[in-house]
Amino acid sequence: MKIKKLKLKNFRGYKEESIISFNSLTAIVGKNDIGKSTILEALDIFFNDSKGAIKLDNDDFNVDAPINDHNICISAVFTEIPTEIILDETCSTTLQREYLLNVDGDLEITKEYKSNTSSGMTVKIRANHPTNDNCSKLLSKKQADLQKMILDLGLECEDNRKNTLMRTAIWNHFSDSLNLQEVELDVSSKESDIKSIWEKLQLYIPNYSLFQSDRKNCDGDGEVQEPLKEAVKQILQGNDIAEELNNIAERVKNRLQDVSDNTLEKLREMNSDLANSLHPKLPDVASLKWSEVFKNISITGDGDIPINKRGSGVRRLILLNFFRAEAERKLSSSNRNSIIYAIEEPETSQHYEHQKILIKALKDIAGHNNSQVIITTHSGDIVKSLNWSDLRIIVNNSDRKEIISEITKHLPYPSLNEVNYCVYDMPSVEYHNELYGYLQAKAIADDPNNCHENKFEQWLISKGLAQTKNWIKENRGMALDPQPRTLQTYIRNLIHHPENTRNEVYNENDLRRSIQEMIVITDNLNQLQIESTSMI
Repeated sequence: MKIKKLKLKNFRGYKEESIISFNSLTAIVGKNDIGKSTILEALDIFFNDSKGAIKLDNDDFNVDAPINDHNICISAVFTEIPTEIILDETCSTTLQREYLLNVDGDLEITKEYKSNTSSGMTVKIRANHPTNDNCSKLLSKKQADLQKMILDLGLECEDNRKNTLMRTAIWNHFSDSLNLQEVELDVSSKESDIKSIWEKLQLYIPNYSLFQSDRKNCDGDGEVQEPLKEAVKQILQGNDIAEELNNIAERVKNRLQDVSDNTLEKLREMNSDLANSLHPKLPDVASLKWSEVFKNISITGDGDIPINKRGSGVRRLILLNFFRAEAERKLSSSNRNSIIYAIEEPETSQHYEHQKILIKALKDIAGHNNSQVIITTHSGDIVKSLNWSDLRIIVNNSDRKEIISEITKHLPYPSLNEVNYCVYDMPSVEYHNELYGYLQAKAIADDPNNCHENKFEQWLISKGLAQTKNWIKENRGMALDPQPRTLQTYIRNLIHHPENTRNEVYNENDLRRSIQEMIVITDNLNQLQIESTSMI
């Protein structure tokens, strides 16, 4: 299965229900402290029940939530549902047949938290489920109750010892009056058999591993040593290694016994009472902790330089791949068939070339059928290396957070450069070119002659811009007389004619001011278009 959507309510800054959708690769972007990491941490709480990287506590409850609706709700919607699952004994069934999918045909699970302890958690499945009183609570009925229903209704059933088959027979009997409606089924109830169904269902939920941006970078930390220690544990548990170690231990023990016996025998010749009061105390072979021999394992570089003595970028890169290896180990040992890698700010401490390699690696991972990748990022370069459909942008909208999949704030089409400008206040020559080209197209639509620079300059002046710069044009290596130009055209010419070194280079403030002035024009044009359209 893969996660399709996350729904958050009353969790930290997410008071009203907010919904974020996921692809195979999803990048969450937004300004600092807007709630990017909150999404990854909410997923960790959901998947790992506060036993992973994040522990739920009272500070996670939204302080502005009404008292009568103060519970945290974290819901995950899953797609790519297995065609066959086992919920009862060894009898296979489908979630469709058990009416456990929502109206969209997806598996939707909600975990509701009343306190910061696992005992305060309720698990519900939102499902398009029968509401006919005669067959609405079959999932919670014990086998004996289902058998009685089959008998009372006079139904034929392939095997009255299998709950799945009995439920199907009963639902088929009421097929014309099931009254399907989307309801929430409490699958954590201890008062019925439905809890066993939830326990089986959890085996199909993806593994979730979170790599945090403030993860420690020391080779002595448990997070670094854990994969190697786990490897030691698994190696030592191998039948061939375990047998060999036990043989060695027995040989050592036997020799120690001989040394002890010989010592006491000699002592007995001198003081028999003392010798008889003594006896050797040797450890039981089964109690020996061979893993302690390898407790100081680590990974070092040339010259035995440990990780914590390397540069921060190298440390983080090594740790990131420790994380990947450990996540895959957990997947292989859990009998689950899918995994979600969640990584906060993969660009942290990484050289630009490493960022490119890393994002390519993450794209490759996301391309696997059983993997998804979710990242948060502040890197405009990473944003521009992704597909538009991979982006999720968090914005504050009145008193709620909104997660949108595109920004068409100024340009009439999705632009990754506009995302970087609007989200990170990052002016770029690419965004300047897009705005300039858009305004040119608008001007040419008014008059084809505006394709010429002088004509377009007059069009820009008519929109409120001023010619504050002088552009020195070259002709066959000779400088021509300076010509007045708007800042926008001046920067545009510098961008497209880097070979002309006769003009003063613009700075970042110039680029930002030029972009802001073009944005004012585009917004005015867009508003005029909206008004004219509404009048038709």
